[in-house]
Amino acid sequence: MNSFRRTVSNDDIQEEWHSIQAAQANPAAFRILYDRYFEAIFQFIYNRTQNEELSADICSQVFLKAMQRIKDYTFRGVPFSAWLYRIASNEVAQWYRQTKKVRVVSIEDSNLFSMFEEVLEDDLEKFRPLLIPALEELKEADLEIVEMRFFEQRPFKEIAEVLNITESNAKVRTYRVLERLKKIILNQINDSH
Repeated sequence: MNSFRRTVSNDDIQEEWHSIQAAQANPAAFRILYDRYFEAIFQFIYNRTQNEELSADICSQVFLKAMQRIKDYTFRGVPFSAWLYRIASNEVAQWYRQTKKVRVVSIEDSNLFSMFEEVLEDDLEKFRPLLIPALEELKEADLEIVEMRFFEQRPFKEIAEVLNITESNAKVRTYRVLERLKKIILNQINDSH
């Protein structure tokens, strides 16, 4: 598996923890966390909605909830952003449930290759046109794992925190989703012959 670009140093996590403690003591100090994470959380939401106005509304809701719940936040060895992503993920899912709209997946070509390597070892270009229809067949929860792991390149530890599961469970679920994706693609190939 390729190495992922997301790493956070212990110094960064310690500095972040001090910012969190300051926000827990004084809500005005939450501004530092807001400024640090607004753009990333907005982009996370936008990738799932493809609607700027809606993303801004949901993002506001995420930070409002985070500020209201900051006193309940406990450090678990992962960046604070994982907690924010979990809130954002829940808010986006809630919006889709309430509106009964179809979920959007933002796919970048640069990240497709790493997923292809995981799913199929054969001629990658041959299977490329089958990937999008295969992704559309996945359940919402499976799609979210694929999106976080391969398109957003999140480490398993962060995925686990966002989904509120263990890191080993995040790995197992990712493997199972990739197996389902492979099966869907192979079924598409068999159906076309």
